[in-house]
Amino acid sequence: MPLASIPSPSQGVWYLGFIPIRAYALCIVAGVIFAVWLSERRWRARGGQKGTIIDIAVPAVIFGLIGGRLYHVITDWQMYFGPRAIKPAYKALFIWEGGLGIWGAVALGGVGVWIACRRRGLSLSAVADTVAPGIAFAQAIGRWGNWFNQELYGSPTTLPWGLEIDEQHLGEPGVLYHPTFLYESLWDVALGFLLLFAGSRFTLRHGRLFALYVAGYTLGRFWIEGLRIDPVGGVDHAVTFLGMRINQWTALALFVGALVYFFATRNKDTVEHVVPPGVQPLAEGDGEAADPAHPADQADDEETSEAARTEPGASAADPGADPVTEPAGSAEPGEGPESTVKAEGEPEAEGPARAPGEHATAEEKHAR
Repeated sequence: MPLASIPSPSQGVWYLGFIPIRAYALCIVAGVIFAVWLSERRWRARGGQKGTIIDIAVPAVIFGLIGGRLYHVITDWQMYFGPRAIKPAYKALFIWEGGLGIWGAVALGGVGVWIACRRRGLSLSAVADTVAPGIAFAQAIGRWGNWFNQELYGSPTTLPWGLEIDEQHLGEPGVLYHPTFLYESLWDVALGFLLLFAGSRFTLRHGRLFALYVAGYTLGRFWIEGLRIDPVGGVDHAVTFLGMRINQWTALALFVGALVYFFATRNKDTVEHVVPPGVQPLAEGDGEAADPAHPADQADDEETSEAARTEPGASAADPGADPVTEPAGSAEPGEGPESTVKAEGEPEAEGPARAPGEHATAEEKHAR
């Protein structure tokens, strides 16, 4: 008998009156909230507008939940349909009972992000790189929902961190199982920090940081999936091909694809839009406006003076002199004895001759 083990929760749902509060759903919601918070901060630091990630997250989550559930039902269809079904067909819609395929969630969730980016005129690749670490952390949090549901566990083990599974969830008395949910959660946390470091240390743009996330996640998922004994694609067994589970083949294909994309785009340098067209981006890296000194319709004194010196027809008076408004109908530049506008390159008039060291009178200064 092992000296230590990880117990499974005795229940995964609580009731607030007649309203069920499910731990699985709470873990998913907590993961989404953390991912949105982190991604919003990263987006602002890149120069994007406040609230953009929150707006994009709405269709992304909706599409992601649909895609994740569809992948689960398609790959585990015998659980709900056919003569060997162990659940009624309508329970394929009961997402709160568990069963979300990350492959479908990311794929269809990406479609939701693409639609939102297209409507706002933003670069999908910029958003993908921004949210990549947040997705990894969200998966780490969401995996604890599998612990509450006592699902996605691995083969028997005698390790001190073996997981207890009760008979109701097909566990055997006195047998411990690999806590694959915990392995994947820890892997995702490490991956999230790796992405944060890589994103700050290297210039990974145009979807390359997201590709690094896909490669890192699928690498871990490949070996973790090999430990699992729960059925995926069947009722009492997992569908395999050439000795590997379907999810392992999916992870392998995505890993190769992510690496190909990562290296194929290493020299890509096109502009990525982080704000809608016509909107001034924030100063990247500090989250502040590029010119926050004054409103757009209010100019600094220095800017006003510069404009007066460079604008054609402006007064050439000394700095600080009272501005002179030329009356309507006055002579053209260079005409009349009182003209104060000189041609470009013409030296300034000297005025009356003075002895060395003698300064101009106040009247002469005003006349100039």
